[in-house]
Amino acid sequence: MTLEQLRIFLAVAECLHFTRAAESLFVTQPAVSAAIQSLEEEYGVKLFHRIGRRVEIAEAGRLLKIEAQKILDQVVLAERGLRELNNLQRGELKLGSSLTIGNYWLPDKINQFKQQYPKITVNCILGNANEICEGTATGLFDFGLVTGGVKPELQSVLEQEIIGYDRLQIVVSRSHAWFGRSQISVLELGDTEWIMREPGSGAQRVFEQALQSWGVSPAQLNAMLVLSSSEMVKSVVESGSGAAALPELMVQKELQLGTLHAVQVTNDCHPLEIIQPVLKLKHRQRFQTKLAIAFEQQLLLPNPQPSGASIPPPINELIEV
Repeated sequence: MTLEQLRIFLAVAECLHFTRAAESLFVTQPAVSAAIQSLEEEYGVKLFHRIGRRVEIAEAGRLLKIEAQKILDQVVLAERGLRELNNLQRGELKLGSSLTIGNYWLPDKINQFKQQYPKITVNCILGNANEICEGTATGLFDFGLVTGGVKPELQSVLEQEIIGYDRLQIVVSRSHAWFGRSQISVLELGDTEWIMREPGSGAQRVFEQALQSWGVSPAQLNAMLVLSSSEMVKSVVESGSGAAALPELMVQKELQLGTLHAVQVTNDCHPLEIIQPVLKLKHRQRFQTKLAIAFEQQLLLPNPQPSGASIPPPINELIEV
């Protein structure tokens, strides 16, 4: 069994078509057929069922697909490790990040790393927390960066470490009745309309947990709009509609310009904070390259815990950001 045979097999298993697999690998269709036939004859199993013009993967094929992918993943890691031996002058770092972290927190870290290792390629994919956790678990990313936590079935696979914090701010526009006020009572939260993130988003989940800890049911708030993007929420609030709980990272510019105003929620004159941790995720058992270890050193805690704020532990189930 050769690596080339495994690559051909995986291409056929992905395309379920011999000609399309050949085209994706830039080889001839007879070469693909010969590689599959050689594997089947060598081990006395059927990897694919040929049904007319269709191809279906057989039971032996499903087993080989899992193992072949593991083997080729290890080959890629070995190749990356060899390329990095020359003082990290070559190599590729693969990152996955939730949207807010990727747009506002991570760029500075990547810039610092590129200044130190200018010839290293950094590829970063943004997505929701589910995609980032799954991608880190399957080896798509060297590191995943999210806020919130990891769903229970991935906790044994992914190691999570707090590397920073972000604060959710209650923000309003210039035309809102709260504009200019430094603080509001928790009892006043039901006096305005709210622009919310969709159920399951990280910001929304953290906000709802904070409300419940303050003795306020989320159902008591008047949700005027429910949107799937924090950027959309920010734009709607900035245009003059309602209030919202948004990550401080993404509203710093608007707060400085005065187009948005943050209000402090208090309970009996005691300030109430909404703090969420920024988590670094990595696979517990996958081999770490020298490049990954070098980048991990860049992911240091940027700021101490905000004074007066209690830091909640990571949520033990998946939340999107």
